[in-house]
Amino acid sequence: MAKILLVEDEESIRKLITYDLKSAKHEVVSCANGTDAKFEGLNQPFDCMIIDWMLPGISGIELVSLFRKHNKQSIMIMLTAKDDEEDLLEAFEAGVDDYLTKPFSPRELLARITAHLKRSTVKSDAEFTYQDLRLDMTRREAFIGHQMIELTKKEFDLLDYLLRNRRVVLSRDDILNEIWNFDYDGDTRIVDVHVFKLRTKLKNSKVTIRSIRGIGYVLEKADE
Repeated sequence: MAKILLVEDEESIRKLITYDLKSAKHEVVSCANGTDAKFEGLNQPFDCMIIDWMLPGISGIELVSLFRKHNKQSIMIMLTAKDDEEDLLEAFEAGVDDYLTKPFSPRELLARITAHLKRSTVKSDAEFTYQDLRLDMTRREAFIGHQMIELTKKEFDLLDYLLRNRRVVLSRDDILNEIWNFDYDGDTRIVDVHVFKLRTKLKNSKVTIRSIRGIGYVLEKADE
């Protein structure tokens, strides 16, 4: 059972999702606007947050950014009618873990929640190091030597995945399936954008992310 914050202003959708989540034995706190959701999200812990993009008061994208700035590590799934690539990139940059475009299947939403919850409990190592990189998995902090580097949630997950598969070439599809956990119908620019930003933040490290033309990426020692 997980504790879930549901933020959806359409009453019929909110009631349907709430019913399905409770039937799956999850605890649900529901809000119809961004203002109430901000209060709930900042004042109690949630395993998962399901947030509609277009909300009265405070938009869903603003909520996600706010929660991430307050170091909320909840799984965040965005509900949206938007499906342009630029909109999706904006959502992932803000810190969402997944998204569903309306109309969607409640069964698919439950399946994605379950998959994310299982994934979040798999990694148990308290600390992970390679060369001068160190990941504190409990606090979800990354360091080059003793210097902490500021990473978004997705950048941290991406670095963790690359480190655990160091010196292994990972395709863009491998990365999409592991980090975003969804079938992406467009191109894989979302992976390239996140790798570029992460590579920039690792410029002072002994580790680099190398592009393998036509395939994907590999993390390795900078002098290899």
